[in-house]
Parts: sequence; C-alpha cells; structure tokens
Amino acid sequence: MKKCLFTLLMIAILSGPTILNGQEGYVPTADNLENREWFQDAKFGLFVHWGVYSLMAGGGEMGIAEWIMNDQEIPVSQYELLPQNFYPVNFDPAEWVTLVKEAGMNYITITSKHHDGFAMYDSRVSDYNIVDATPYGRDVIGLLKEECDRQGIKLFFYYSQLDWHHPDYFPRGRTGNHTGRPEAGDWDTYIDYMNDQLSELLTQYGEIGGIWFDGMWDKWDAPWQLEETYSLIHSLQPGALIGSNHHKMPYPGEDFQMFERDLPGQNTIGFNQTGISDLPLEMCETMNGSWGFNIKDTAFKSTEYLLHLMIRAAGKNANMLLNTGPMPNGEIQPANVQTLKEMGAWMKEYGETIYGSRGGPIEGDWGTTTVKGNLMYIHVLEDHLGSLTIPMQGSKVKNLTTFNGGDKVKYKKGDDAIIFDVPSHKQMTDYILVLEKK
Repeated sequence: MKKCLFTLLMIAILSGPTILNGQEGYVPTADNLENREWFQDAKFGLFVHWGVYSLMAGGGEMGIAEWIMNDQEIPVSQYELLPQNFYPVNFDPAEWVTLVKEAGMNYITITSKHHDGFAMYDSRVSDYNIVDATPYGRDVIGLLKEECDRQGIKLFFYYSQLDWHHPDYFPRGRTGNHTGRPEAGDWDTYIDYMNDQLSELLTQYGEIGGIWFDGMWDKWDAPWQLEETYSLIHSLQPGALIGSNHHKMPYPGEDFQMFERDLPGQNTIGFNQTGISDLPLEMCETMNGSWGFNIKDTAFKSTEYLLHLMIRAAGKNANMLLNTGPMPNGEIQPANVQTLKEMGAWMKEYGETIYGSRGGPIEGDWGTTTVKGNLMYIHVLEDHLGSLTIPMQGSKVKNLTTFNGGDKVKYKKGDDAIIFDVPSHKQMTDYILVLEKK
C-alpha cells in the first residue's frame, strides 16, 4: 500500500469519535447460530474483487487496482465511461465454482458494490450497474448465485458502505475527495439508498451466506445508523451472517469478526489494533499485492506460504478468505488458478485436519495445532530440530502418531504436558502428527 493511502487509512481507523451502537439487544436466531457453526467448520473461502476498475489494470500504484478512482483522482464524469467498455465475454460461473470446489473452498464472498459505487448486480434503485450501464447487460451476481446453488457453495456479498460516486455520500470522508461531485448532499438519503440496495441483495437471490461490509473507516464520525441496517438484514434473512471490516471490536448485530491481511492477534500491516471476540473469526489475504486485477502486479505468493497462512489461521480458530481479482474478460488469472489447484490438492489429502476443527492449545514459530473431538493435529510447518512440548491440561494420551502413515512417535510425560522429538521432515509443506486423547 502506498504511503499516502496507508496514512489516510490509519488516521481513519485510529482517530475520530466512535458513536456507533450497532443493533442493541440483538439475539441471533437458531438458523443464525447454526450458520455460524457451519462458517467455523468451512475454514476456507474465495474472496472475489471484480469490477469495472479491472479495465484499468496497472494504473494503481503498489497493486491497489480497485482504488484507482481515488488514487488517480478520476472524476465521476470520466469514470462513468468505464462501464461502457466492460464486456466480460469469458465469464463462466460454472468454471469459477468448479475451481472453488477443486481448491477445497466452501464459500465465495464477491464484491456486489465496491468504493467506486458501481453495482455488479441488477440494481433497481440505480442504473449505475452491470445490467443497465454495460454492453454485457447480464447480472453476474445472479448467474454466480445460480451456479453456487447448483454446486453447493455458499455465496456472501461484499458491500462497501463508502461510495465515491453517490452525491449524497456527504459530507465526504477521508477518501474520494477529487471525483467532481457537488459540494452538497443528504446523508440520510444515502443511507436509504444503501439499505435499498442491501434489500435487493437480500431478496433477489434467495438465501445467501451473509453481508461483508467495508468502508466505515472512511468517516467514523458519520451517523451510520447500524441499528437500522443490521435490523433490516436480520429481518430479511435471519440466518445471514453480518461482518464488518471496520478494524474495531464487533458491534451488536455482527455475527463474525474479520481481520484484514493479518492473523487474529497480529498487526503486521497496521490495521488490526483490536482484540479478538468470541464470534467466528475470518482473515483475508491476497495472492499477490492487489485485491482487484492489476496486470503489473506479478508478486504472487507461493502456494506453500498461503497454505501455511491458512493452517495458522485454523490454529487461531479462524477461516481464511483468499482473494482473486478476475480479469476484465471474466477469467480468473492463470497464476491464481494454478495456486488454487495446488492448494486444493493439499486439502484433498490433509483437509480433515482443517475442516471442522477449532484452534489448538499451542502455536509457535515451528507451527500450530488444531483440534477436532478427541484428536489434536500438530502442524509442524518449519523444519524443527529438537523437542516439542504440548500442553495436555489434565488429559491423557492414547496415541501419538504421524498423519496418514500412522507411525508411532515416542514421547515422555511432563507436568500437564508431553514432550517428544520431531522426526526429520525437510521439504514437507506441513509435517502433521496426530495426538489422540483417551
């Protein structure tokens, strides 16, 4: 992230009065609680940042492609030319969802509207959408939802509360201040517009997984009226999960907590200066530096790095939402396809140590642990020389074996712990031991 943008976001996150209350008195329904459990079991999903900004791939510095309207100070009148050139002729929802399943993922979160204000679905309250404003004229969100239903994948909608296009997003926040909008507007009208679009998303496509909010950090002192918005969502779809990327502790009415580009409890990028709630957790990360497609960004992370990140997320009781930025023709970048297939091959063999698990009792530079029932999976991610000490908290060991091979591993008892030497495992992505408790 380039320095000026990073500074803007950090000021937004860490300053200004917070006057939000959320949905006070919110009590999740039985369906909602069941969906939270499903979410925690799912562990791995695909994040999709796709919009008309993909046409300008390479314009944003440091890979911030979806921020190009802000970064390059493009006025609304000029940015509105982009939809006229957006025709994703190779978009194939069946191909996308099949790839998701092959990757071992269980859900998709896709941008229904990003900060540029362009709706990637058939919105009736605004003609600034993919059906009315592009020659393509088809509802890609609707097509994707139909395919997700066919193949048994849940679909979540990302929705940006920040809007650089709408004139009533006023007074403006810390971003999008050079887009040529009038120096006037009515904030309540904008909130009504946002809630109308959310109502569309929650009534036009059947049951969805939930709403993934972003952008509140742009103006913390705004009257976001979360009570109204969260109540609306939970009334239209009581089972839908609400999460918000506001980098604060969750507000009442939110059903899961997310961490942007960091594991829970870590803050390597500067966004996540907050605690960890008891809600289901999710972290999101890119496969290169960009969220949206950027043709100049070839700094792709290795499959092993991303697998280690996903495993460590599971060890912290969190899902991993891994991002791809499809190309303007509707295809997923070939490098991303390859990575997802490689991750899927690993998940096919070792996924039982991740799916349905919860965070384990210990982690370290060497790796992490996940638990499921009376089994503890010890994931040794780095070549570790010497012994490991695993806390047992009063439990007794029935077996300690290698995963798949089932070879017994010798151990000795300590005070409420066991100690064992780690066998050599060089050149393995994840050396897994299985501890079975009595």
